[in-house]
Amino acid sequence: MTTPPPQGNPFAQGQQQPYGQPQGQTPYPPQDGLPQQAGQPGFPPQGAPVPPPQPPRKIGFKTIKNIAIVVVVATAAIGAFIASRDDANTAAVGDCMHRGSTSDDNPDLEVVECNSSEAQYEVLAKIEGSFLTDTLASSKCEAAAKDFQYVYTESGDGKDFLLCLKDYKK
Repeated sequence: MTTPPPQGNPFAQGQQQPYGQPQGQTPYPPQDGLPQQAGQPGFPPQGAPVPPPQPPRKIGFKTIKNIAIVVVVATAAIGAFIASRDDANTAAVGDCMHRGSTSDDNPDLEVVECNSSEAQYEVLAKIEGSFLTDTLASSKCEAAAKDFQYVYTESGDGKDFLLCLKDYKK
């Protein structure tokens, strides 16, 4: 039968401390919640030189690049918002319009001042709703504005509408 290894008494005077612990010091920090003071383990003794503070961080290329990207994206978003305010969806009866494209599929109508040289059309009626055929759109314009010449429909941007237009006479 073997005997278990002897259990040491932590309060015994002649007992050896665990490896790395100097004699006469507790292996754990004090538990009373008070901060340690100079001269205790982990703190330099009083009068010891204090290391200089770390120099402030310099702004790196990555930080500047990221800020520039944010500024460019924000500028593009603001520009797109401002440009879209003059689109056909903001037109009202009596507004003048300018055709920015020669394409019949996407004429790119935008609101302009009626005294402007760009004014080409006048809005006679604006009707909310979706109009799938030109015949339906024309019949709606006939009922709303007898002297219309052109119909413009827009859908898919959250607001479906029909504009009844005629040539603007300056």
